[in-house]
Amino acid sequence: MSEADGKNDQAIATAARELFLLGQKTVAARAVLAAVHKELNQANTQLVDSLHVEQLIEANQQLVLSILSAQSDAENPTSSQTEQQMYLEMREANEQLVIAALSAQDLQVAAEHALEQQRNFLNQVAHELRNPLTPISLIAGRLVRVPREELPRMQMLIEGQVKQMSRLVEDLLDIARASTGKFRLDCHIVDMAQIIHEAIDICTPIMLANNLHFSSQLPDCTLMVKGDPARLTQILGNLLGNAAKYTPADGTVILTATTQAEYLEILIRDNGIGITPNALPFIFEPFVQDVHAVGFNGAGLGIGLTVVRELIEAHGGTVTGTSEGEGKGSEFVMRLPLASH
Repeated sequence: MSEADGKNDQAIATAARELFLLGQKTVAARAVLAAVHKELNQANTQLVDSLHVEQLIEANQQLVLSILSAQSDAENPTSSQTEQQMYLEMREANEQLVIAALSAQDLQVAAEHALEQQRNFLNQVAHELRNPLTPISLIAGRLVRVPREELPRMQMLIEGQVKQMSRLVEDLLDIARASTGKFRLDCHIVDMAQIIHEAIDICTPIMLANNLHFSSQLPDCTLMVKGDPARLTQILGNLLGNAAKYTPADGTVILTATTQAEYLEILIRDNGIGITPNALPFIFEPFVQDVHAVGFNGAGLGIGLTVVRELIEAHGGTVTGTSEGEGKGSEFVMRLPLASH
């Protein structure tokens, strides 16, 4: 066998291995989607229950008529004390019924919103999973007949699409872990300065591609915290990635780290598209996306910031997000407790 044939076989084997790994990730994604589908059914059940609201209101109308009749009798001097007591009891029952009806209406609105949110999320997941599968499917069909010199490029394409799906699946799995409190953290004392530099290296390509102006400022003192290095890198990479993703070309992204008392504070500021006032209170909730952000450099699923919040809180820290409005940039501040000396 020639050396060229050996390289060809090796490239095909590598591509096949990537496809196998993709299959494993897809199975995991299906499991997460099944759990989401279950939640969707539960929301639908709440909608069915809320249909009883109109029946309660109709019963309330009948009760009001009875109360008015009882009140008329109560105003009559010849009315007995028993009838007056009945009137008071009926009025109290009416108040409770009105409160129950209003509460049921609120539940109906919340259930309808949750149902619509879940439907949109499932559509987005299907879209995000289909995007990388299309080129992978095309490459798989041509893999046997592709010219030898094209194999390295095909391999890079497959690896890139697999990484994209892996990130999506990992985010979905993290959402599931957060809801059950099953985050797996391998915590020990780490130097956050090194973590920050690693996150910057990860996000540098997208910043260069978007021609963004990035600057960072770190203190000279040590920044030791107790945490999971991989998860801390994920947190910072997500926040920096969002800043780069939602900042137009020639924009600015700034990272500043400071120590305050027993905490390390990391601030990430950009002059990008910003966050609208309506969306700002809910940016850390799952599947929430600002209307003007959808479609800007990719819609996403609205779960990245949820994962960030859950991971930071699992490390004993906090994260906040602020913005002066659409087109005025955003600022995220995360705080982590410094490790005791």
